[in-house]
Amino acid sequence: MKDGDEGAGRAARSKRADARRNEETLLDAAAAVFVASGVEAPVRDIAAKAGVGMGTIYRHFPTRADLIIAVYRHQIEACAEAGPALLASCPTPHAALGRWINLFVDFLVTKHGLASVLRSDDASFETLHTCFIDRLVPVCTQLLEAASAAGEIRSDVDAYELMRGVGNLCIGADHDARYDARRMVELLVAGLGRPR
Repeated sequence: MKDGDEGAGRAARSKRADARRNEETLLDAAAAVFVASGVEAPVRDIAAKAGVGMGTIYRHFPTRADLIIAVYRHQIEACAEAGPALLASCPTPHAALGRWINLFVDFLVTKHGLASVLRSDDASFETLHTCFIDRLVPVCTQLLEAASAAGEIRSDVDAYELMRGVGNLCIGADHDARYDARRMVELLVAGLGRPR
């Protein structure tokens, strides 16, 4: 390979890496706006948060559903990747589990309204739900098994059931100012401890 070819290859890889980072920044901004204002938030708000023009968003995501699906997938991946990182960095597996569950709650809040936007496309929604289960249940299982092996929680907790329970505690939290879903989820996680 000639020096010029190698330089062109590095430039192309660098450009792809920059494009990926830019897309991640855009998706993070969209997720933050969705949490604050719901999935029907104006695209101009997302563009302002990301520091890009509206044309950039439409070039990457021609429809609102495209953007929502991309945010949802991005959040799934971020949540999945956080599990092992938290196990490595937290003082205990139970602490890692608690922090991961908080990220999961944030994810659930982000996806609020997804079903209504995609109701005309059941195939897309089903695909996303399968991706959600396939990526996140094994991560939750890993965290539960580590905390159980450390003697911090009971051993009979099923990841899917726990995630469903957390999801159920989050339902309707945005419509009732007196209800604190995060506090209820913290109580649920605390209740996983081994009986004394």
